[in-house]
Amino acid sequence: MHVVVNAAQSVDGKLATRNREQLRISGEEDFDRVDRVRAAADAVLVGVGTVLADDPHLTLDEEDRRVERLRNGRPGHPARVVVDSSGRTPLDARILDDAATTYLLVSAETSAERREALAEAGAEVIVVGSNDGERVDLASGFDALTDRGIDRLMVEGGGEVIFSCFAAGLVDELHVYVGSMVIGGRDAPTLADGTGFIEEFPTLDLVGTERLDDGIALSYEVASDGSDSS
Repeated sequence: MHVVVNAAQSVDGKLATRNREQLRISGEEDFDRVDRVRAAADAVLVGVGTVLADDPHLTLDEEDRRVERLRNGRPGHPARVVVDSSGRTPLDARILDDAATTYLLVSAETSAERREALAEAGAEVIVVGSNDGERVDLASGFDALTDRGIDRLMVEGGGEVIFSCFAAGLVDELHVYVGSMVIGGRDAPTLADGTGFIEEFPTLDLVGTERLDDGIALSYEVASDGSDSS
């Protein structure tokens, strides 16, 4: 599977305020870029924290892109994936509607009753092994998605999930839009939260820059000597 991480951050590296309130960091030009990246993916992934905070739909905006996907024998919208170890996705979340297939990656700690309720709400629930008994093992989860025909995965956050993807050595590309604003706050979420690396840091090769709106989009490939250790 080819994994592309995409995010928008302030110039000081924050994804949102310390209250985790959604902000408009980029503008219409970058929204169109994100829509292009989504259209190229087989599925778009977020963590359950993003679902709880923003209730995203994760569908394509441009009709032309939906039509082109259908013309090529693909679903009109990419599938949607939520990393949700304990099954916290609300049963009325927009991501569970019938616009596209939705996969929930949960751990065995999620009760059978909750898994059944999520399935009835519209999700395909995938129980994934866990290294610590609580958080799903992303490598195993990605293998399960590959078995379902997902070859190109776009990861849209949040910071915990992005860090976990890097820590597991699963990321191939990183696209970051840097907006012209300062958010600040030691508790504000960043591009890669989690426990953080203390040695053998993943390294990136800058392969592209693009001025959009009042900021810049940076494109990286993960260097071949990048680490998966934390």
